[in-house]
Amino acid sequence: MTTETPPFERTGQPSAHAEEFSMCFTSTPRGARLARRLTSHRLDAWGFPYESEVNDTATLVVAELAANAVTHGRVPGRDFRLSLTLTAVRDLLRVEVVDTRDDRLPPARPHAPEDPEAETGRGLWLVACLTSRMEVGPRGDGGPGKTVRAEIDL
Repeated sequence: MTTETPPFERTGQPSAHAEEFSMCFTSTPRGARLARRLTSHRLDAWGFPYESEVNDTATLVVAELAANAVTHGRVPGRDFRLSLTLTAVRDLLRVEVVDTRDDRLPPARPHAPEDPEAETGRGLWLVACLTSRMEVGPRGDGGPGKTVRAEIDL
């Protein structure tokens, strides 16, 4: 099941408050793909057009974090949550992905794979390179799982 807060709409006016988007997605590749696509759509609605640097960067960050949530943080029958927050002064975008598995924590300091020919292992390293801050912590609501938070300075 997916839910969205607030409804999609394009106002054309800068907001005096933070913009927020939060939605649950199924812990499947399809859910991760939908999270990526809705991120790009939401950023376009917030004034960061498709194919702009901000939209491309945030979409890549969400793609990697959502893929990790469905690959490494998946618990059958439980969803993951994506939250986007754009500060009121539009200088910071916070991306949070919450999954329900707390026994598989990502490394504190992601690094490039040792084998440059490796087909996996670059996701969190790319996120760390593209964002100004990245952290992992427990879920804010006290449930099982973890929150991976990344911030992009705009």
